[in-house]
Amino acid sequence: MQLVVARIGRAHGIKGEVTVEVRTDEPELRLAPGAVLATDPAATGPLTIETGRVHSGRLLLRFAGVGDRTGAEALRNTLLIADVDPDERPEDDEEFYDHQLIDLDVVLADGTEIGRITEISHLPSQDLFVVERPDGTEVMIPFVEEIVSEIDLAEQRAVITPPPGLIDDRAEVATARGDDGDEGAEDGTR
Repeated sequence: MQLVVARIGRAHGIKGEVTVEVRTDEPELRLAPGAVLATDPAATGPLTIETGRVHSGRLLLRFAGVGDRTGAEALRNTLLIADVDPDERPEDDEEFYDHQLIDLDVVLADGTEIGRITEISHLPSQDLFVVERPDGTEVMIPFVEEIVSEIDLAEQRAVITPPPGLIDDRAEVATARGDDGDEGAEDGTR
């Protein structure tokens, strides 16, 4: 199975290094020196990683045969693609690769169908499941332990226990107003 593991950014310096936008949780494995990666567009690859280092929080790579800034700039926006065994699992039982989660059925604990995972959105604070509902609409579900109670790869399903309002309109709205609907005094204060 082929997975996008990075996107090449701008050239860094004059010796052929490039910045990369990492798209894998295992850059030390997928983007290590010696790794041979397919590319999109295919005409730019395959590329063999010669060196890698972190500079100011960004991963910098140099590829075999790319020794100057001009060559590095020509690679800009190229996607780097790794061959991954589809049965490969992360070491931690509580972690999953995106390709293992895509197309899982999402159900409530009582078995009620919510939809199917079509995408994983990786945000700085948490990951989100993008779930397509049977009616074609989408709902985003935070991939956190409090909401996603079980991932069952054998049964191809994710069991969720969503709070009210996450997947439907049952949200409970808290209000500071009293039950009598008093909006406050005539002068506009509350």
